[in-house]
Amino acid sequence: MSFPSSVRLVEVGPRDGLQNEPEPIDTATKLALIDRLGLAGIRHIEAASFVSPKWVPQMADHREVMNGLERREGITYSALTPNLKGLEAALECGAEEVAVFGAASETFSQKNINCSVAESLERFAPVLERAKQANVRVRGYVSCVLGCPYEGEIAPDKVAKVSKALFEMGCYEISLGDTIGTGTPLKAKRMLEAVAKEIPMAKLAAHFHDTYGQALANLYAVLEEGIAVIDSSVAGLGGCPYAKGASGNVASEDVVYLINGLGIKSGIDLDALAATGHWITQTIGRPNRSKVGVALSKK
Repeated sequence: MSFPSSVRLVEVGPRDGLQNEPEPIDTATKLALIDRLGLAGIRHIEAASFVSPKWVPQMADHREVMNGLERREGITYSALTPNLKGLEAALECGAEEVAVFGAASETFSQKNINCSVAESLERFAPVLERAKQANVRVRGYVSCVLGCPYEGEIAPDKVAKVSKALFEMGCYEISLGDTIGTGTPLKAKRMLEAVAKEIPMAKLAAHFHDTYGQALANLYAVLEEGIAVIDSSVAGLGGCPYAKGASGNVASEDVVYLINGLGIKSGIDLDALAATGHWITQTIGRPNRSKVGVALSKK
């Protein structure tokens, strides 16, 4: 296999990166972050999550965020919508793309969205149908593809089964998430091989966390297999509330540095992205987990 000529980064920092912050982050800061990311060349930004404030209080201002965006041409601003109620609210705010969130682990599904994997897929059916009516694209997430905090190892065929179900329901792209960051390059390749038997590689994305410091190595492995879409979070912000000890997504700055070094195009200004990571971590008082970002900020 050879590397793709270009990679599309899906920036999840404004949603996945900020959703677990314990102290409220004002809407203006979130909007400034999204705009800075767009100016740095990011063309796909997950901006908000239309979930109950009871469960994710940090995302309670989802309407204000989506309505307050300075929408720039050529940028997709998406939102997580786990159910029909969330989708309707997102549509009212002009969302042009939404996402649903499933799991390859039964236990994680119960802990995360309070239902079985099969029940979660049933819940998504009306969301996909309504989105299609509204001409809004739906992206599908599958979590725990390389391990579960409750079940341990997850068989690749389980990942393939859930991914195929979401794809056949109408999700245009399936993002494969190493939620607890325990995957290794060979495991990542094996998992991807199983999923790619059911879904075209061009319809798959990698969403890897860096808990064990393996995210970049895992991304290199799946890039070799043909993955050309990568989810990442500026400054490595984020984590998972249902996966104890899981650190954030792989840092966007580190991913861009990697693919630049491989001669892969992204259209992203690394210096501007690093400056954005430095700014947001300083603003919210969090450590910058991007090694590249920290290095560039010291120049």
